[in-house]
Amino acid sequence: MSKPLRVGLIGLGTVASGVAQILLRHRDRTRERAGRDVEITRVAVRDLSKSRDVEIPSGILTTDAMSVATAADVDVVIELIGGISPAKELVEAALNHGKDVVTANKALLCEHGDTLFALARETGRCIAFEAAVAGGCPIIAAMSQSMTGNQITSLAAILNGTSNFILTQMLHNDASYDDAVQEAQECGYAEADPSMDVKGTDAAQKLGILTQLAFGERISPDQFPVQGIDELELEDLHFTDELGYAVKLLATAKLVNGHLELHTQPTLIRKERPLAQVDGPYNMIEITGDAVGKAWFSAMGAGQMATASAVVADIIDVAVGRAAITFPHLNLWQTEEKFQLQKSEDIERRYYFRFHVEDRPHVIADIADVLGRNGISLSSVMQKEAQIESPKAGEPPIVPLVFMTHEATEGQLRAAAVELDSLDCVQPPWLCLPVSDDQA
Repeated sequence: MSKPLRVGLIGLGTVASGVAQILLRHRDRTRERAGRDVEITRVAVRDLSKSRDVEIPSGILTTDAMSVATAADVDVVIELIGGISPAKELVEAALNHGKDVVTANKALLCEHGDTLFALARETGRCIAFEAAVAGGCPIIAAMSQSMTGNQITSLAAILNGTSNFILTQMLHNDASYDDAVQEAQECGYAEADPSMDVKGTDAAQKLGILTQLAFGERISPDQFPVQGIDELELEDLHFTDELGYAVKLLATAKLVNGHLELHTQPTLIRKERPLAQVDGPYNMIEITGDAVGKAWFSAMGAGQMATASAVVADIIDVAVGRAAITFPHLNLWQTEEKFQLQKSEDIERRYYFRFHVEDRPHVIADIADVLGRNGISLSSVMQKEAQIESPKAGEPPIVPLVFMTHEATEGQLRAAAVELDSLDCVQPPWLCLPVSDDQA
């Protein structure tokens, strides 16, 4: 333990620069908590001439990432380039050369976690991945250590700080969706291409990892409903607020009659629930355990230093030996199936519908008839006065129309959607969002 832990960074983007800042500027603090020095010995970058916001010691930069993954003077490889390839090949090389690995790459773990974890166990190394889920929120440690006395029965989580920031700006500042996205980019919460965040892909991948921890099941995002926030209008946030709900991009995994139900979608949540009150670039994970009941974990979920904080925590866990002890016991990517996945068409929830319709007689009846014939019962209807003029002179103006339903299945919703699309009175696109119950 008196020997320094030698770190090789692969990538020096936003998060990796934050990691380097912490290790270089707070070396004494890190030494105290790790029990030994933590030294950056090699750093792989794409462009040696690029200016950076952190000063890296001379002579350790290289464009050869594989040389970092296999170097004799590196004990732990920090993979922060993201994506599948070459990240997968680099992690495999690091493990095969006796290195432990720290990664924030949820896409890689979601796609190839089974083979990478098997290789780590085979080589006697560990993979630490706190930063792959929920930014600065220590949810991996909580679930793999503090919650192990429980069978977790449900997860309901805001796992994408970028989307939460966008929704907050829209509701509280009356920002359009496009303006809120631009502000998220300016604040460093969103990439130039924000599609992974706003389309729900990022949160769905993170839910897959948490589902592994909570239930021991490997389920990929293509197996459950995933919907992003990019279809939302500002008016939807105001309508739902008036109805007593907040809209959050909610990732859910829960046991229902012995089956595992998963979905990641913009969801209406009662405003009095803690999840509904999380604003800005923050994440929150609500966990229900059979012994502890409900527990909440929240922290900054987007931005440089929040994720860098989680990476450094993993480095320290490797340095003191905690990761080597806990990793072999993580119930991740095992072959035994404990719970069957609920078929998406059988998922049962309440729903919010928003239409733009012609302001003329029988429109509500036409829509209610479609829903009713497909087994969807209405609990309330809200119609606002005309604010949108008809695109054609002499025709009825366009008004927003909101329905709240009783419980219905996803299958009933899909069947009704086909008929709703064919109604002449409905102006496309219309919107449907699920409503979270108060228990999950």
